[in-house]
Amino acid sequence: QGRLAESGGGLVQPGGSLRLSCAVSGFTSEDYNVGWFRQAPGKEREGIACISIKDEISVIVPFVKGRFSISRDNAKNTLYLQMNSLKPEDTAVYYCNRLVSGIPYDTWGQGPQVTVSS
Repeated sequence: QGRLAESGGGLVQPGGSLRLSCAVSGFTSEDYNVGWFRQAPGKEREGIACISIKDEISVIVPFVKGRFSISRDNAKNTLYLQMNSLKPEDTAVYYCNRLVSGIPYDTWGQGPQVTVSS
């Protein structure tokens, strides 16, 4: 099984930016669909972005589209989530995971906390 280690969270003011990283080991990231997810307090985990095999397409959910983007550095086997124009409602723990048949496949990591507050 693969291992995905997220990093890059923190406290940021509304309107600010953060970039999350997801270091992948145990499999080659570009050979799989890989996505970012988040879980806000009291809510279920939700998918927010996905990048397809060989980076052919990326999908961003409507409520973060235009503010968030997903990318991958295949040489580093690392996935990124660039988050701009952050809002308080983006406050959550963020996770990455490999998708197999559309379902998160690997054991969830700890995930970095992102807090958007003034």
